[in-house]
Amino acid sequence: MTKSVTTEISVEELRELDKKHFLHPTTPIKEQQVEGPELIFESGKGIRITDVNGDEYIDGVSSLWNVNVGYGRKELAEAASEQILKLSYGSSFFNQSHEVVIRLATKLASIAPGDLNVSFFTSGGSESNETAFKIVRHYWKLKGRPEKRLIIGLENGYHGVTMGTTSATGVPEFKNMITEIAPGFLHALPHQTECEKGDKSHPNYERSIRGIIEKEGPENIAAVILEPIQGVGGVNIPPEGYLKSVRDLCDEHDIFMITDEVITGFGRTGKMFGVEHWDIVPDLMCVAKGITSGYVQLGAVMMSSKLRDELADMSEGPMFHGFTYSGHPTACAVALKNIEIIENEGLVENAREMGEGLLKGLKYLEENHKITAKARGLGLMAAIELFKDPETGEGFAPELFAAPAVVAACKQRNLILRPLIFGGMNAVAIAPPLISQKQDIETIIEILSDSIKEFEQKVL
Repeated sequence: MTKSVTTEISVEELRELDKKHFLHPTTPIKEQQVEGPELIFESGKGIRITDVNGDEYIDGVSSLWNVNVGYGRKELAEAASEQILKLSYGSSFFNQSHEVVIRLATKLASIAPGDLNVSFFTSGGSESNETAFKIVRHYWKLKGRPEKRLIIGLENGYHGVTMGTTSATGVPEFKNMITEIAPGFLHALPHQTECEKGDKSHPNYERSIRGIIEKEGPENIAAVILEPIQGVGGVNIPPEGYLKSVRDLCDEHDIFMITDEVITGFGRTGKMFGVEHWDIVPDLMCVAKGITSGYVQLGAVMMSSKLRDELADMSEGPMFHGFTYSGHPTACAVALKNIEIIENEGLVENAREMGEGLLKGLKYLEENHKITAKARGLGLMAAIELFKDPETGEGFAPELFAAPAVVAACKQRNLILRPLIFGGMNAVAIAPPLISQKQDIETIIEILSDSIKEFEQKVL
């Protein structure tokens, strides 16, 4: 007999049902089938989550870099409940609208950098980036320049898992499951500031954004997409002047600059949006994750009214693009309340202050452990790398799974972090909720230190 959702189920039954019926994202299928889920969460409060066995963990990565205001916020539950009872769903298709989506679009316009005052809503980051690609290619087609279609991303960049965003992603592992990528996507080396400024003598010039533009011809390039800080690819922070050099390069060649703020938006880096650290304004800005702190699915592409007006003037008939849940009333209501919490509780400034303490702690680990180096961070988005020999840069053998081993040791100590192991890297990412306090940061550093020490004793 089939059990209802209200029937009490044992932990072991849950594990077996998970194995039988749930195909997990970004998980080894065989491992899940053999061992079942590693953790089954039941509840969350603040920066901590509790599993079905009653064990409590510090969520040191905000789940997927997205639970910015922490778990269990009653205000967000109430906002969702009130909106569901008032208007559970409202389509934005066919020139229809509703109050809460208008209010959210207006609020985003008031907090976004520069003139990014128009929003197209999606259900998440992949959809936002995919939408940006379609908009810029649509724009150039309307301009009578359909050949201007190539999109340049960066190596180690991550933009999502739809066909277009997978193709734009520069982390090879995400392309391994598909037989071919979508046409029209190229990848440049990240953070080649001097090349982007025009230094043709630089050894990496041909693989820079400018070098690729020169090779392919600017008349064929629609846009450049990049994360202000690369997340999945290693928490890679650009050198000073890099984003400005890309902005200038795009202006020089009439190319759209798209920034992927899916992780860096809504306070994560100690500014409301990551690009604000470098005083540049992109042509399109893609957001998701922190817009609702993960409570409800929502994303957006932001652009200027100038770009929107150009599209309107050149278009005949509808723009044939949209998602069933574009501008979902409940998601918009939660987003409005979430942004209100971020502003009223000073969480952007708190992320900056706590981030300084987090980076200081990681630098301490770098100085006091034999295998740590390259501690880096901005706001509450940070990482530290593990090396067999930090001085020479010699890494650990792949079979040692250095970063996953340290993360597993942290989990045994009730701290959840994330290993970043793409391209041979062994990094540990740390990105706790923006409500984290000084004691929380100190606890994270202490547990991470003990876990690194445990791994050191095994391998050295």
